[in-house]
Amino acid sequence: MSLYTDSLKTMKYMILRGITYKFYLSLAVIGLIITNYMGYAYSLEELSGPAFSDPSRIMDMPEIWKNKPVRHDTYKEDVDLVVILDQQGYPAFKPLINKYAKRHGLNIDINKGTCGMSSGMLSKKSIDIGGFCCAPGMTDRLPGLRFHTVGIASVALIVHPDNPVANISLEEARRIFMGELYRWSELNESGENQPIQPIGRLHCKLRPGHWRLLLDNEDQFSPSLFEVGAIPDMITRVSDNKMSIGYETIWMTRLLKNHGNVKTIKIDEYDPGDLSALASGKYPLYRVYTFTTWEGEGIENPEAQKLVDFLLEQTDSLRDKMSIVSSPRLREAGWKFKGNELVGEPE
Repeated sequence: MSLYTDSLKTMKYMILRGITYKFYLSLAVIGLIITNYMGYAYSLEELSGPAFSDPSRIMDMPEIWKNKPVRHDTYKEDVDLVVILDQQGYPAFKPLINKYAKRHGLNIDINKGTCGMSSGMLSKKSIDIGGFCCAPGMTDRLPGLRFHTVGIASVALIVHPDNPVANISLEEARRIFMGELYRWSELNESGENQPIQPIGRLHCKLRPGHWRLLLDNEDQFSPSLFEVGAIPDMITRVSDNKMSIGYETIWMTRLLKNHGNVKTIKIDEYDPGDLSALASGKYPLYRVYTFTTWEGEGIENPEAQKLVDFLLEQTDSLRDKMSIVSSPRLREAGWKFKGNELVGEPE
């Protein structure tokens, strides 16, 4: 009888122990899910990179550099101004600069480049004006260099024209480019049950804004990201693949239409072409167009400042062509400026 009782007790203990184990295991799993969810939700809020760099932090350059005057390259010594424009600004602002040069009898050498080329030539002090399609980064802020914001333009999410998806949330966009949303059917019923192919152009990694407002750095992007090096390649890749998604300014999609047709989609119901939504800060992704001038003895060229002032005045005339919100409109909407430089979003 004692053996039987002991056996029953043993069985009862084992059953209770099993139940207890399952109970605590369940709690652990639930806790893990909650923890992961909270961490995931938190990380989504922190995925965006900075929109601007601190304008008060200037690069510490040697005295010999500070005392060096601005000198054009030898073969350009006969010109009045040397200008490098970024690849987005070149086709828009070159005609205006030529118009200004002819009106004022100036010999202006205009070069097509990139933000990196502008930065490099400025660090050599071989140009009078540098054009950027990004807000300046910390390494761009040289002693004596002043930044003048022309305006901002939406960075639109672009898809194949036959893609039925017309709107996604910013969270969904981030999850797509992170590789956490795999199929278009996961977005809504109209999406096809096919893998999403994200296309990225990870330029200007050290400068704030642009694609970094979507995801801060390249390590956050999906391993399946198809990376391109040039804007025309972005247009071509998206237009060739019905399941792809990329990003570019509306201005570039129009200008490079010969490379393929693409469709822009809304983010959280805000259209990238809606300039009022962009100006109010409701549309979340944008790039900043900027010109530079030198200020100080031996480096300042009054003609450079006059030209930049002229270009700033003409920006509104490019409103529809470039889908750009000019600096005066941004000031009216509450964006923050330091001098002529845009340095912060509206409250």
